[in-house]
Amino acid sequence: QVQLVESGGGLVQAGGSLRLSCAASGSIGSINTMGWYRQPPGKQRELVANIARNGSPNVLDSVKGRFTISRDNAKNTVSLQMNSLRPEDTAVYYCNAEIRPRFTSLFDTYWGQGTQITVSS
Repeated sequence: QVQLVESGGGLVQAGGSLRLSCAASGSIGSINTMGWYRQPPGKQRELVANIARNGSPNVLDSVKGRFTISRDNAKNTVSLQMNSLRPEDTAVYYCNAEIRPRFTSLFDTYWGQGTQITVSS
């Protein structure tokens, strides 16, 4: 019953900004790392940014200074603020989290449904 639901995708012009949010819900015991991956058309999926439970972030070099990841442990959410967007940022963006369901002892990897980000030139 654990799931990740994304919101905030869409179309934006180069230089613009978007904010993605992802909420984990269901029978959650605890959440370790949360983050965002993306898959541009015709390319492999890559990690964009993730963030540990204590707030320590890890960000892809090509988006450093433009994207900021944050999380709210009380709300089980993670967000990605994307500024100065470029056409090469166009991709399907997927939320990802390592979650231990309640009443279990092992962490599993969960994925959001994916949301399209299109940056026009």
